[in-house]
Amino acid sequence: MTENTHAVEDILDRLDDAAKQSDSVSVGRLVEAFGGRGWGPLLFIPAIVEVSPIGGIPGVPTFLALIIALFAVQILAGRDSMWLPSFVSNRSVSSGKMQGAMDKMRPLGRWLDRWFGPRLSSLTTRWVRRISAAVILMLCALVPPLELVPFASTAPMAAIAMFGLSMTLRDGLLMAIGFALSLGAAGVCAYFLLGSGTVFGG
Repeated sequence: MTENTHAVEDILDRLDDAAKQSDSVSVGRLVEAFGGRGWGPLLFIPAIVEVSPIGGIPGVPTFLALIIALFAVQILAGRDSMWLPSFVSNRSVSSGKMQGAMDKMRPLGRWLDRWFGPRLSSLTTRWVRRISAAVILMLCALVPPLELVPFASTAPMAAIAMFGLSMTLRDGLLMAIGFALSLGAAGVCAYFLLGSGTVFGG
């Protein structure tokens, strides 16, 4: 799949440029940086940021899940444009931390652009995206309780990142992987919430 258009690297470039403009960058500014890329980057970037060192800051995974949930609701409703409430769009992150996260993601971005791209279009239709949005909402609901366990919230976020990447690259294989990872994330949540009394005291 070497004929890809460097979509992921382009997204990282836009985020890097936005971070260079000031000492901090707001959520609203980051959303604007995606331009007309559609919903995919709006799901992929918050999810992949959670997997980065930024996601280790207490409260950040839940906040990112809230942002993703807001976008997922709009995808489910069939909206073509994005909207965020001011209390979310005005939140900001240090430009240094953002640039550091983007630098760490660049090798991954180059690899993704090289090997993934448009295929299995039947799994990237508008209705499949809506179904994935419903699954994403359920995954977002798993993040707050899993944040109590170090790195456990990475499981649902990885599935969300796969859905967002699928929409960005129009790759149906990634959409299928996203659904498979969602089942895995549900299993992780069930283990920690129901089967691991040592963690949750029950």
